[in-house]
Amino acid sequence: MLQTDVRKKLRDFDLEVSLSVDDGEILLLVGDNGCGKTTVLNLIAGLMDPDAGTIHQSGRALFDSDLNVNVPPEARNIGYVFQNYALFPHMSVYDNVAFGLRTRKIPAREVDFMVKDSLEAAGLWEIRKARASSISGGQKQRVALARALIIEPEVLLLDEPLSALDVRKQAVMRQELRETIHQCRVPSIIVTHDLRNVACIGDRASLLETGRITLSGPADDAMDWGRGALAEDSARS
Repeated sequence: MLQTDVRKKLRDFDLEVSLSVDDGEILLLVGDNGCGKTTVLNLIAGLMDPDAGTIHQSGRALFDSDLNVNVPPEARNIGYVFQNYALFPHMSVYDNVAFGLRTRKIPAREVDFMVKDSLEAAGLWEIRKARASSISGGQKQRVALARALIIEPEVLLLDEPLSALDVRKQAVMRQELRETIHQCRVPSIIVTHDLRNVACIGDRASLLETGRITLSGPADDAMDWGRGALAEDSARS
């Protein structure tokens, strides 16, 4: 289980977020642009430091301000799919997926076996030699996810993983993404502003508004949140 209770002073507001995600559960973190969603992921990943609080994964402290614990990002074993995928454009599909394994000094023969298995499972083996800069948006999404999963992460974070795809491709990828993530059986958080992603991918959802979680519940309830917001907008107009 991932447990997070952190505070961070941002330019426009103070972020105070407490959440927990069970093993094998997909939590969708929903909210408008600028509400702090990506900041929450960066705090969990160790790319930003909270001002105070705790982050624990399966009882292990990744961050604890009282105990002065702050595990560096590379030692947290967290898979992160960034919004722009953050692939190395000059590298091949194969080398992008192999990158995390090579930095862990895994033997080359084992890297070859693991990458081949990963790319075949993702339907990417045939384009393994292509540069990341030359492949389609859907293929980039699959490469980024394969790269995050191949290190066998203890936590999986995804920041707007479908936003770079056109609407037609998003519909296809939602079910594929849900199935792939569930197979990992690790706590997963997906940031999104699109309620369709919540209904199709998530097990549970939390609504973040200016740094605070204001609603939490089953993913199906998120559609009611959206209808409620539309009703409020109509009443004000």
